[in-house]
Amino acid sequence: MSAPDTPASWAVRVSRPDGAWRVELLAADAGDELPALERALGDPGAGDWPGPFVVVVDSRLYFVVLRHGPGGLVRALVSDATMQEWLLAAEVVERYGIAVDAEGAFDDDETGWPGGDLDVFADDGLSAEQLRAIVTADDLWADEMVAAIAARLGFADELAAAVTP
Repeated sequence: MSAPDTPASWAVRVSRPDGAWRVELLAADAGDELPALERALGDPGAGDWPGPFVVVVDSRLYFVVLRHGPGGLVRALVSDATMQEWLLAAEVVERYGIAVDAEGAFDDDETGWPGGDLDVFADDGLSAEQLRAIVTADDLWADEMVAAIAARLGFADELAAAVTP
């Protein structure tokens, strides 16, 4: 998905009404306003389970996933929780109390340090172990990680169509 014409930052809402994947572009510039991204999730009690989720890729460096969990609480994942100099990553880490292991986080292999809910896609069939393998791959940019997740879950074509101008 890292085609030359694909933007480096974007935000999408992914849902599966009636069993078919639907991907809607929310912002072509990653939309760094966390409250707007939370609103894009919609009502936690509406629709089928599992509910929709929001994915934000910021500058191809990291991505964020937000999704309602049981009881309407928002579940959050940051592909690299050490990206605290980026506004959205810092807000997500703070708001959702994501622990950041700063000691050892900047080792020589530059592997990302995911933080938050690695089970965020478990209801869709992507386990925490499988997701961890994707988000810690040091040879993938954030948009490539999201493309790998989309391919595993079955919405790669819809995602590419939504984020490619």
